[in-house]
Amino acid sequence: MARSMKFDYAGLKAQAEGLAKGRDDRVGLRVHRALSWLKRAELCEDDEDARFIFLWIALNAAYANEIQRDADEPEQAGLQRFLKLLVAVDRDNLLHALVWDKFPGPIRALLSNEFVFEPFWDFRCGRIGEREWQEKFDRANRAAMRALGNKSQTAKVLSIVLARLYTLRNQLVHGGATWKGRVNREQIRDGAAFLGDLVPRVIHLLTEHPGEDWGDPRYPVVNT
Repeated sequence: MARSMKFDYAGLKAQAEGLAKGRDDRVGLRVHRALSWLKRAELCEDDEDARFIFLWIALNAAYANEIQRDADEPEQAGLQRFLKLLVAVDRDNLLHALVWDKFPGPIRALLSNEFVFEPFWDFRCGRIGEREWQEKFDRANRAAMRALGNKSQTAKVLSIVLARLYTLRNQLVHGGATWKGRVNREQIRDGAAFLGDLVPRVIHLLTEHPGEDWGDPRYPVVNT
């Protein structure tokens, strides 16, 4: 099915409607919400900042679980578990192709960019020293390059990339960047392009595997 469908809102919406009767309600809610934000992102062809933000919301709608509200369950751990399950059910290697065939160059560029590495900003704010952030950057990138050298590590590479893009997301949604600013264009452009291909594949895999335990979505609909 993956080879014949189109990975955009229209194609995914049709796929979701075709599976609606047999789909778990929890999965249906995730897909419905994620598709709504994907549709909005597709309207932002000339606004990469807005496209990035809407795609990030779509990703959140697809994966965020109620359990992540617990102090003992960091959000990053929940995302890593979600990615591992996605890769496990990805029989067509859609995520594998995304990492190893389509975006290897932009991924390496992102990893070498200190401006999307959170400890760099901890240093700039005086919370840690220059040596500490640099050592963390070097260690993180060595681990990332090891993962990039092993094509069985798709989930780990995705997790590393999204951790860097999370810093970029924070810069945007917390007002730490200028709309269409010149200083962060490369990472915004590459981040939006990566999410633009990742999010539709995530939605596709959810609809293809409704029987998996994707967890309880946050803020379920309450009928009053």
